[in-house]
Amino acid sequence: MKRTFTIILFISLGFGCGSKENKQEINDAENIVKTLPFLGEPVITFREENGVSFSDTVQHQIPAFSFTDQDGNIVTEKTVEGKVYVADFIFTTCPSICPIMTGNLKKVQDEFASRSDFMILSHSIDPDYDQPAVLRKYADEKGADTRIWKFLTGDRDSIYSICENQYMAFAQKDDKAPGGYIHSGFLVLIDKNRHIRGAYDGTEEGKTEDLIRDIRILLQE
Repeated sequence: MKRTFTIILFISLGFGCGSKENKQEINDAENIVKTLPFLGEPVITFREENGVSFSDTVQHQIPAFSFTDQDGNIVTEKTVEGKVYVADFIFTTCPSICPIMTGNLKKVQDEFASRSDFMILSHSIDPDYDQPAVLRKYADEKGADTRIWKFLTGDRDSIYSICENQYMAFAQKDDKAPGGYIHSGFLVLIDKNRHIRGAYDGTEEGKTEDLIRDIRILLQE
């Protein structure tokens, strides 16, 4: 939410009349919440009312989806309804960036473990191997709280489509790459209306701190 504050500073030579109010205004100004951008290609529609043309902008929204988590439960867009969440794309046998990404997401999990309006969705880009039992073992090894952190598998085409066309990430099988896949290391931040509001390099600790800061902002929207 955008809030605008007007700060009027009075300089008084007497007994400091109005100093209490001034302090409150300054505190309010310091608490102004940063607004995060919307990412992705918006859809612009046009309409006409009483001979006047109007345009409406609809921000990119993650569409309906259905995957299976580490316990064999179905996870859909309803699972994250009204929640801020982080999405990423990994595979359990990844020898390179995935362990780093997952380790940084563990810090994010621990920061928001008590929140009922926050989740993490980690999608496997190797769904043939990463079946629920494999994902459950991986989650346990990484210290994931699977009440809020879901490790997802499912139809390969659906996973790759939502990765590249919706979350603006990248994944591809490559026999020459370590582990047999190449993929982006983004941690993608989604708001309570399934709009993309940020993307962070999951291999950099500093970017993880930025992600934690921005999650706090979205939780206040």
